Amino acid sequence: MSAAGSDPAAADNTGSSMGHDPADRWLDERRHAPAAERNREPIAASLAEILPPTGTVLEIASGSGEHALYFARRFPSLRWQPSDPDPDAIRSIAAWRAAEGPDNLREPLALDASASDWPIDRAEAVLCINMIHISPWEATEGLFAGAARILPPGAPLIAYGPFLADDIATAPSNRDFDRSLRMRDARWGLRRLEDVAELARGHGLELAARRQMPANNLLLHFRRA
Repeated sequence: MSAAGSDPAAADNTGSSMGHDPADRWLDERRHAPAAERNREPIAASLAEILPPTGTVLEIASGSGEHALYFARRFPSLRWQPSDPDPDAIRSIAAWRAAEGPDNLREPLALDASASDWPIDRAEAVLCINMIHISPWEATEGLFAGAARILPPGAPLIAYGPFLADDIATAPSNRDFDRSLRMRDARWGLRRLEDVAELARGHGLELAARRQMPANNLLLHFRRA
């Protein structure tokens, strides 16, 4: 992911701020993840069938913040709470929010999924996109433990990304991706769906549904018992 410093509008920051929107000062902090633009609509279509009508959605590992911005606009009756452990990501999320964010998009939280305490004590839904394979297993353990703490009964935890599954043939591109991830960090890699579902059950979260998504990804809908 690259910063949005090449955005033509960001060049205005080098001169006087007179005549410019105050949000312009944030533009050079915005990061852009091409995958976020490609997958946001299919994900949103599934979210529309799963998310509650009102309440707070906690997004774990919000990254650049582009998903948070898009989903907050798409679901205006929900309070969208982005989060990330990376300070650069926090700055990017805050920059998108300052420049374009709707009123229901909250300030980002510094939140490490693997931590035993989260800086939020309740949400009506938890969303995690493309974190489970690009993080140590402890982050996935923390994701389900944290969701079990803050979700009310029946509420959803939604996870999106590439997974391995016993009943799904692994695409060659996913095998290559898995190898490249493990070369970058031995703690990373595509997780077996069966292992993730077993972990979820241990925290009182049942796999209610799974959906095939574009580019050999899955969307997993867990429900707190």
